[in-house]
Amino acid sequence: MLSKPDRSNGKRAGNPFAELNDDQVVERASNGDRQAFGELYDRYVERIYNYVYYRTGNRFDAEDLTERVFFRAIRHIEKYENRGLPFAAWLYRIAHNLVANWYRDNSRRKDIPLEQFDFTLTYHGDLPETAVMKNEARDELLAIIQRLPVERQQLLILKFVEQMTNAEIGQIMGRTEGAIKSLYHRTLLALREEFQEEE
Repeated sequence: MLSKPDRSNGKRAGNPFAELNDDQVVERASNGDRQAFGELYDRYVERIYNYVYYRTGNRFDAEDLTERVFFRAIRHIEKYENRGLPFAAWLYRIAHNLVANWYRDNSRRKDIPLEQFDFTLTYHGDLPETAVMKNEARDELLAIIQRLPVERQQLLILKFVEQMTNAEIGQIMGRTEGAIKSLYHRTLLALREEFQEEE
């Protein structure tokens, strides 16, 4: 069972890592400092869990796979190489691989439950009929997104939910930054065409 992370991102009173950035904490963790790895866990466990949950749609599997991500990370942290991308990209790559193995091992392909994304529209003074139209448009868009291949759904999760760069997404998905840009462009075109057909 996952422990609840401290949401202060390393800013706890008395925390020896409070003033250190990720690269500094990773360096300590790679030299065998288990407390430093614990700090990385606290900083990233919630994000990794959310990513895995969106991919599996199951809380129990998401908890199990998230634990596996961090077990694998702690076993290989001494081999981690900084390639100019955030440490998070390395964790997401591990998560991506474990989720792919999970699908293969279970011999099934689930749709990503995009209804559970927080795409809700908040009220900012729109007239009621305008708000209804926006909600209908959002629901249509979610239905269209669900029909996309899993790879394109994953791209949209990383881009819009996790707000990652193309380079970070490329490392996670095992593609070049240029390939991600191309896939993103094709995905947006496909969404636009589908949305226009729906209208």
